[in-house]
Amino acid sequence: MAICIPKSEFVTRIQRFQEEMERAGLDAVLVYGDEYRKENLRYVCNFWPIFERGICVIPKSGEPVLAGAPEGENYAREMSVWKGYCNVKEFACVSVPEEIDYPLSTFRKLSDVIQEALKGGRRLGMVGIWDIPAPIYERVKTAAGNAEIVDASPIMYKLRLIKSDAEVACLAEAGRQACEGYKKLLEYAVDGNPETMAAGAAEGAARMAGAEDINFMVFGSGERTNTVIGRATNKIMRNGEMLMAAMAVQYQGYVATVEYPFVIGKASDDQKHFLNVLFEAANVQQSYLKAGTVSGEMVRKVKEVFAKYDMSKYDLYPPMHGIGLAEAESPYPDEKATYEFQANMCVNSDISLWGYPAGSNRIEEGFVITAEGPKSLTPFIRELIAKGI
Repeated sequence: MAICIPKSEFVTRIQRFQEEMERAGLDAVLVYGDEYRKENLRYVCNFWPIFERGICVIPKSGEPVLAGAPEGENYAREMSVWKGYCNVKEFACVSVPEEIDYPLSTFRKLSDVIQEALKGGRRLGMVGIWDIPAPIYERVKTAAGNAEIVDASPIMYKLRLIKSDAEVACLAEAGRQACEGYKKLLEYAVDGNPETMAAGAAEGAARMAGAEDINFMVFGSGERTNTVIGRATNKIMRNGEMLMAAMAVQYQGYVATVEYPFVIGKASDDQKHFLNVLFEAANVQQSYLKAGTVSGEMVRKVKEVFAKYDMSKYDLYPPMHGIGLAEAESPYPDEKATYEFQANMCVNSDISLWGYPAGSNRIEEGFVITAEGPKSLTPFIRELIAKGI
């Protein structure tokens, strides 16, 4: 049986959403999504747009309605867990001066969709205010009429923070696929091959393992490791070069990212020292990825490793972030964070040093927080890190 989020869980999500709406005094909530910022829309209806934009409108009671654009109608009906669907012209797939005609499609007015959900109410919550393009937002605002638009993102953040068993299973499957891809990357990251060959081999292997998407592939060899993020190029990889490669793999909407820092061929003593500092920090982090641990304490312990080796000046950002339907989401603690990790939070290490003379690199591996400690979602990478050079 395929690993997925069952319909019953989507029903529960909407019920919990409606309970939070009641507490917040909201009469309806509009959840925005597009091909890039897809996570919130997928959370409430499982739809992930291609080209087009979409909204899921949640009333105070009853099932939501998904509104999209005509070219993707059949696809939206295939993906969405809800029967309610309609086309609105405001979500056309391209931005051109011509008005595109869809003679075989039927449309509803966006204002009718929103007002029907409000049922006379005057407070419309919106999830995705920071993601929605300004012209689309203005159309929503006009369609909402006299209703006040309220940022409902805090509701979504709260609901997505702790993962269900089904979500953990999807992340574990994404992690498995990512590990399969990374094995192939290591096979092709050798002297004489272009960066694109190793990146392509990794992406292809992950796809063949069942991935629905590769959210990104960050890649750089030699001096290009200092880009922090960057894409694979036709540069030829050479022995003795550091390699930085992170791959984010998506399965059923859930994203696992893997990255193992290494040197092609034989590493110099300085490169070994640098890598061993990263490995030590990652292994120290393990003891603090536990339910009940103050998240900021974990950050401080990782930074203490960097300070011990006089590498703090190369530390650019916090060493961990949450994962789920987005590659990076809450929790995202810094050293001042006072909240505790909770069971079934899912996180990715992001332990990195940038600008060191021997090279720059990071470690990324996924975990589920439990009362006993972290459970790896990407065991192949964990084995490599634990083993070290």
